[in-house]
Amino acid sequence: MSLFTVTYRYTPGSGAGRDEHRPAHLAFLQRLFDEGRLVVSGPTDATGPEPGALLVVRGDSVDDVDATMAGDPFARQGYVERTTRSWAPKFGAARLAETVVETVQTGSAAAR
Repeated sequence: MSLFTVTYRYTPGSGAGRDEHRPAHLAFLQRLFDEGRLVVSGPTDATGPEPGALLVVRGDSVDDVDATMAGDPFARQGYVERTTRSWAPKFGAARLAETVVETVQTGSAAAR
C-alpha cells in the first residue's frame, strides 16, 4: 500500500451538521485507524476562515482512497470538499511520528 494525503475543506454553513454527525465521523476514522489505513489526521485552521482537516491514509490508489473516504459521514452529508493526492515522504517520516506522539502526550491544542 502507498500513502495518500486527503484534505478536507468544510463546506460553508456545515458547522451544525458536522457537530451532529461528529460522533459517526470519529467512529469512521477510528475504524480506519484500527484497520491500519488511517496513519494520522487532524483539523486544520479549526477557528480560521477555511477550516478543514488533513489525513494521511494508506491505500492502493487515489480511487481506492476516494472510495474509502466517500464512506465518511461528513462526506455522505456533503459537509466536505475532498482532495486526494499520492504522497511519498522523502524527509522527516520518523520525526513526524515522534512529533505526533509528543504533541498528543503534552495535550497540545493542535493535537485536538
